[in-house]
Amino acid sequence: MSPLTIITRDAATGPVLEIGGDLDYATTPELRAALDALTLVGGQLLILDLGRLEFCDSSGITTLLVARNLAIEHGAAIALAAVPDRTLRVLRIVGLDRVFALHPDATAAIQAQAKAC
Repeated sequence: MSPLTIITRDAATGPVLEIGGDLDYATTPELRAALDALTLVGGQLLILDLGRLEFCDSSGITTLLVARNLAIEHGAAIALAAVPDRTLRVLRIVGLDRVFALHPDATAAIQAQAKAC
């Protein structure tokens, strides 16, 4: 079991949360707290960079949806970046690959948002 790490940084398009370790029932409150601490503004893009994520259970998937709902409430968009293959497979099985914008890395998500504006 790997401890959850969350690094928050700002990009030109909005906040980026770099998430690593295990995102599961025991650690999702940490991500929820990090999300609650964000200041989102309409038109921004919230990026969840999952490049260092090692494990994600159903509680983790639910928390990704909580992040999406938070972004929508503030008039912002959300994107997942560098989603590990195992997590991507689950997202595809349950149809969430059609709900989240998926990018190979945070830079690609930022560039896509810049082009859209």
